[in-house]
Amino acid sequence: MKLELLFLPTTDLDATLATYRDLGFEEVWREGDSTAAITLPGSEVQIMLDSNDPTAVAGPMLVVDNVQTFHDARPAALEVLQAPAEIPDGFMATYRDAGGTTIYVLDQSTAG
Repeated sequence: MKLELLFLPTTDLDATLATYRDLGFEEVWREGDSTAAITLPGSEVQIMLDSNDPTAVAGPMLVVDNVQTFHDARPAALEVLQAPAEIPDGFMATYRDAGGTTIYVLDQSTAG
């Protein structure tokens, strides 16, 4: 398992990007006009800013080899918010930990 991204919803992608750039972050990729990833120089962890659903819940995005395997063996303390479902290039499931934090778990099992 690897912490790949921290998911942060936003109402204004360009304004949010400008703020983080002023803090020293660099844009590393962009998907259309609604999603971009940033990182601090020297860091492997990215922050994914997304304006598709500003009401979505922020949380870590963990990459695993297989979401279904993770789901079947997950700790009982993880409440299932969304069972494994297909996304572009793989699968994703969403959980809530005992403290109320939303955790996104994804794989890239069908990527080209």
